[in-house]
Amino acid sequence: MQKLYIIVLILIVVSCSSESDKGDEKSTSEKPAMSSEIDKKVAALLSEMTLEEKVGQMTQITLDVITKGDNQYSSSQPYELDSALVHKAIHTYKVGSILNTPGVPLSRQDWYKTIKTFQDEAAKTPRQIPIIYGIDAIHGVNYTIGATLFPQQIGLAATFNKDLVKDVAKISAYETRASSIPWNFSPVLGLGRNPLWPRLWETFGEDVYLGKTMGVAMVEGYQGTLGDPNTVASCMKHYLGYSVPLSGKDRTPAWIPERELRQYFLPAFKEAVDAGSVTLMINSGEINGVPVHASKFLLTDILRGELGFDGIAVTDWADINYLHTRHKVAETIKDAIKISVNAGIDMSMVPHDFEFIELLVELVKEGSVSEERIDNAVSRILKVKMQLGLFENPVTNPKEYPDFGSDKFAAVSKKAAIESITLLKNKDNILPLQKGTKILVTGPTANTMRSLNGGWSYNWQGSEADNYAKDKNTIAEAIVSLGNTFMQGVSFEGKNDINAAVKAAQQSDVVLLCLGENSYTETPGNTNSIIMPKDQIELAKALSKTGKKIILVLLEGRPIIFNEIEPLVDAVFLGYLPGNHGADALSDLLFGIENPSGRLPINYPKHPHAFVNYNHKHSDNISVPNYYDSDYDQQYEFGDGLSYTSFEYSDLSTNATEMDQDGSIEVSVKITNTGNRKGKEAVLLFISDLYASITPEVRALKGYEKIALNEGESKEVLFTITKDELSFVNENMKTIAEPGDFEISIGDLKKKIKLK
Repeated sequence: MQKLYIIVLILIVVSCSSESDKGDEKSTSEKPAMSSEIDKKVAALLSEMTLEEKVGQMTQITLDVITKGDNQYSSSQPYELDSALVHKAIHTYKVGSILNTPGVPLSRQDWYKTIKTFQDEAAKTPRQIPIIYGIDAIHGVNYTIGATLFPQQIGLAATFNKDLVKDVAKISAYETRASSIPWNFSPVLGLGRNPLWPRLWETFGEDVYLGKTMGVAMVEGYQGTLGDPNTVASCMKHYLGYSVPLSGKDRTPAWIPERELRQYFLPAFKEAVDAGSVTLMINSGEINGVPVHASKFLLTDILRGELGFDGIAVTDWADINYLHTRHKVAETIKDAIKISVNAGIDMSMVPHDFEFIELLVELVKEGSVSEERIDNAVSRILKVKMQLGLFENPVTNPKEYPDFGSDKFAAVSKKAAIESITLLKNKDNILPLQKGTKILVTGPTANTMRSLNGGWSYNWQGSEADNYAKDKNTIAEAIVSLGNTFMQGVSFEGKNDINAAVKAAQQSDVVLLCLGENSYTETPGNTNSIIMPKDQIELAKALSKTGKKIILVLLEGRPIIFNEIEPLVDAVFLGYLPGNHGADALSDLLFGIENPSGRLPINYPKHPHAFVNYNHKHSDNISVPNYYDSDYDQQYEFGDGLSYTSFEYSDLSTNATEMDQDGSIEVSVKITNTGNRKGKEAVLLFISDLYASITPEVRALKGYEKIALNEGESKEVLFTITKDELSFVNENMKTIAEPGDFEISIGDLKKKIKLK
């Protein structure tokens, strides 16, 4: 037995070395004793396991499979586990992971009871390997009753406040563990670059630098020190290129040159791997005709070899089967399993049956999949379970989390909403409103929690938010409670009465017009147009004829084009999806109790067929007057955002004008609050490569910092520039920094530097 243990340990070490395990080297240097001890435990346990036990660990099923209901696709309500099916999954098939919710949110006590049942059952198996339970807790524990729900990721990006995002993630991790769940399928690290895409709001926006730095903050907030019962395993998703389908429809093909994959889509994952994220979810789609689940190049050569990721790579929902049924690259389900496992997946989100286990065992016995490949996958799964402390503490008890759903957590959610909501127009300084202003609140997003929270809120599509968040304010409830009026005018259900809204507006001083979208996510959110619906436009036009001032509030997960009515409104707030405390945050902003500081994390398009990113190429802005017009014309641009105070930028300076390849330049700028109230300012640093062998971008974000300034106060903000901020991927797929001139811009100030 001792000889077998040594042989298996050597095989695992050699295997890990052959995959260029940079991530493990990082964790080893930080915690050498713990990492070494876990590796030894993993090797010892792996040496005892049968093939069937190993393959079971690679299998993730959905909760519906083991509940009472009509079939494995549904749960009866009220939800109840089926003890025979639980026994079958854990003892017969030796399943290592379970996910999802039974169609309704559960209380913490129900989550505890459910997961304790699984862990108690797992403790009766020969190896006593705990289950790892996963959930999409993407803006708080959105499937637990009473949890704190935060702004969705696009709103968090608009804060330009990494520390705040990290705090949000810490609270989400705490409340996830209070729900007895140790694995969170978050953050999304794709770039939100196609406004049609129904999951754009789950991203940190369109920018590489913003996305990767926000992603790191979230990973660090979720994971802390793994093993601490207040932390969860994060899950980077969706690797790679999922967020830019050519059609804009979810899970449809993307066409991305490798150079752009490396320059724009890979950096966020690299940074998150370096930050220690221990799990990763794979893109459901295909890139350039190759499904990512079938790509050894992406899943092994780049992910393991170049990025050094040694955590769990889990599929998304049923995606191995889709290699056969949707992508048509595998003639049978068995072929699909062989392709994907050999490509590099570690765990299959099956999720509805046990065929994966049966067929993968056959493939190994036939020699089509090596047991070494299985051992690599299972060792990663076991390691994460040990890092989380599940062997010692397989289920956390909600009684040990007294701050769950607390007022102090709600205050952080409201703060995040306040810093995210972005003021984009304020004609004649109509805002903030004076106390006592008579307001009509109207529009389809005014009186529903669905438009505040979006999808993944209490259920998949967020359609039950009004039932489960009754104790929270809609915008109408928050404003009417101050003595104002609500008349919906237009609804998502088509129950429209624009005349009634117009009549109510005539009795008011100001109209708060709430437009945008209902909740959705994934394929149900696909759309053929992001032009504002006709009835919403008609409502705006009718109200404008009253002569009353109009404040437009947009609650939406993607930009909805409203250029037809933009000139008719006096102020514009983009609320994104600000969460359960978004209405209270908006109320404070309207009346100047708080000062807006959100900035756009995307370009907001003005025209339905002109989607151009802010860091576009110079040749994207070509037009010939009186002949054709195709210039760069946005409704609002990345980084836009107004305040009730004013900030002056001055004294932009560098400690050098030239830099060696291994050197750095310190950049400083002075910011002064020249207005009459305190405020927060997101200081953004952009760099322009003036000439390069690959056509350079007009500008690109390379630094940002959120600062708070009292009236008349000044502060110096410092940035450090290295060749990393000046680099790009060339045609040979190498990341290089070419010598030459670069321009730094902060606010309206500019400074040139030279790279030697």
